[in-house]
Amino acid sequence: DGSSITVATVFDLMMANYGLDRGFGGDHVARSYDDDVPFTPAWAERITGVKRDAIITVAREFATNAEKTKGRSMVILGAGINHWYHMDMAYRGIINLLVFCGAIGQSGGGWSHYVGQEKLRPQTGWQPLAFALDWSKPPRHMNSTSFFYAHTDQWRYETLTAAEILSPTAPEGDWGQSFIDYNVRAERMGWLPSAPQLKQNPLEIAAKARAAGLEPKDYVVQGLKSGALELSCRDPDDPANWPRNMFVWRSNLLGSSGKGHEYFLKHLLGTTHGVMGKDLGPEGAVRNQEVAWHETAPQGKLDLLVTLDFRMSTTCVYSDIVLPTATWYEKNDLNTSDMHPFIHPLSAAVDPAWEARSDWDIYK
Repeated sequence: DGSSITVATVFDLMMANYGLDRGFGGDHVARSYDDDVPFTPAWAERITGVKRDAIITVAREFATNAEKTKGRSMVILGAGINHWYHMDMAYRGIINLLVFCGAIGQSGGGWSHYVGQEKLRPQTGWQPLAFALDWSKPPRHMNSTSFFYAHTDQWRYETLTAAEILSPTAPEGDWGQSFIDYNVRAERMGWLPSAPQLKQNPLEIAAKARAAGLEPKDYVVQGLKSGALELSCRDPDDPANWPRNMFVWRSNLLGSSGKGHEYFLKHLLGTTHGVMGKDLGPEGAVRNQEVAWHETAPQGKLDLLVTLDFRMSTTCVYSDIVLPTATWYEKNDLNTSDMHPFIHPLSAAVDPAWEARSDWDIYK
């Protein structure tokens, strides 16, 4: 009908979100790289300590290369960003940089994440084998962080509460409990797989259910309601709930893989350690509501530690038994990497040295 309307494109909204002055005016917009308002080089310099000239130089070189090569500017990053609070904002910044430069979807340009790729193409084929999905669904494996946080007793030293790192969008409520309490709640409600799950032996539970003429699931529900059965997560320091035997396969759990090395040595292995601080008991700061507190923390929960590896890693040094495995060129194997999504079939070039065996032969 000849009338005019104002339209805001996605690009317009993105520019507005970044505070760029595109002739519309308004508050909190930048007219110069030296304006100290959000997202300018001057603003970033004040927060990060990186000089604004360096920021401008890198940005111009990245964009100029993308312009000359039709988008062949690439950002390669690993999992380091994931380990920091508000990492989603760093990801958004990188993605927007690539969008601005027309690098998304271009061969030789865009985003290249070199950790986690192994979970893409191989996953569909390997999931049924790794998780026995032909027997049961879905897989219910406990995350290792919660497992070791509980069984290395790091929760006994934890002074941080959820309230201190709470999202500003979280609902109002009592967020002052400890992290181990929230783990227990999640396990009790069925959100978080737990190992071990029950204080009682599952084989004994099955036998008692059969003797009572009940299905195991009905017997377990009845036992949890009556208190005859207990969740192990509520008392990780009870000897009935300790992990007793542990097999480590090509993971340096006591070196680089486990977080809280000294606590592993003290509470899981019961060996010489370097834990200097006191737990919350002597400090009078025990705030756990869901977990039983023992005045004396256990030291040495494991009875047996077995490691399969072809390196004499830190974990091997602390192990009761070390089973030497063949290296890559000494066995037929399938290999993948977190550097790409492909699978490599490997053929043995030489026989294993000395008493080493392939991983498959050891497990057989």
